[in-house]
Amino acid sequence: MHQHFKIYKPYGMLSQFASNSTQQKRKRFLGELGSFPQGTMPIGRLDEKSEGLLLLTTDGKLSDYINSSGIEKEYYALVDGDITIEEITRLKNGVEIGFDGKKYQTKSCKVIKLDNAPVLPERGKKIRDARHGPVSWISITLTEGKFRQVRKMTSAVNCPTLRLVRVRVGNILLDNLDTGAVKQIDIPSLL
Repeated sequence: MHQHFKIYKPYGMLSQFASNSTQQKRKRFLGELGSFPQGTMPIGRLDEKSEGLLLLTTDGKLSDYINSSGIEKEYYALVDGDITIEEITRLKNGVEIGFDGKKYQTKSCKVIKLDNAPVLPERGKKIRDARHGPVSWISITLTEGKFRQVRKMTSAVNCPTLRLVRVRVGNILLDNLDTGAVKQIDIPSLL
């Protein structure tokens, strides 16, 4: 019987359990968050500077399905600047980013400027905030997931990402998980 978990991956942690790389000896790994069954793997990834919802499973087929089926993934992004309607429209329609050394046109997606900052746990590392110039929170929902895609997209419209938190994968929500929290879940019924 496969087991599935949702976690709040903290800022500064890699989306893997270990590494043989000498450059990553001092890095933080998912194993810090608890003991998981043999064969547990992350479904997708969040880069080291991103945080939020990360799903773990012992089912490789489920992992492949979620990663390749166009399931929505929603992020809250704090961006530098007062993002305009025109910039949001460009993001919605798709922008050109670099991927694997080539130009890539992102697929159309859902983007909404949030009226208020979302309620999220404090981040361990301080980030630039509105005291240093205007910032905006947006919700961006993708059905694809290229390497550092949201960060590259917001940079393409001159609103670099300052904080990035994944809050939803399919119907699975981050909810009120605290940073580093782990919760066992039943995934198949939630997608």
